[in-house]
Amino acid sequence: MALYPTEQLIRPHIAGTRSVGLWLLLTSVVGAVASGLLMHERIQLWQDADYTTACDINPWVSCGLVMDSWQASSFGFPNIFLGVIGFPMAILVAVTILGRVQLPRWYWIGLQAGVSFAMLFCIWLWSQAVFVIGALCPYCMVVWAAVIPMFVIVTTRNIATGVLPVGPGLKKLSADWWWVVIVLIYLVVAGSIIVQFPQVFTG
Repeated sequence: MALYPTEQLIRPHIAGTRSVGLWLLLTSVVGAVASGLLMHERIQLWQDADYTTACDINPWVSCGLVMDSWQASSFGFPNIFLGVIGFPMAILVAVTILGRVQLPRWYWIGLQAGVSFAMLFCIWLWSQAVFVIGALCPYCMVVWAAVIPMFVIVTTRNIATGVLPVGPGLKKLSADWWWVVIVLIYLVVAGSIIVQFPQVFTG
């Protein structure tokens, strides 16, 4: 089967169609599972206000405490709904990509908008959990961990294929260092947690 025209220039780069599809599928499945677990815990809390969630480990690691905050319903409804709807949609997109369907540019722009929103929202939720609420939700952190590579890899693909018009220098930088960006973001998140919640690790 013929390759996308732009793919001929970038294989076996991470931005190749199959690589993007596999990464998107993996991260979407992880995000969907975490969102499903969060939804289960949220339903239990709706049914019983005294319910202790499975991830209420201590005062600093508590899904229940985070769910009770106003940040957990940032748009007037539980944030969980975004994940429960969004990640299955991303799985569908991933399967479409893996099926070698030639998608138009506007489709990739739409996917870029979706993963960019998810990334920005996760950054805000991370800042609120770590620096404002003062509690960590393990299932939420799994969602963050899934969204980070999802965003970076879709963005890398769109830069490489010209969906996001950038100069050749930035295109090469993105192609060579995408994995470093993912690692650095993980390190920033992990570092902030270690600094803000030392008691979790020291007892």
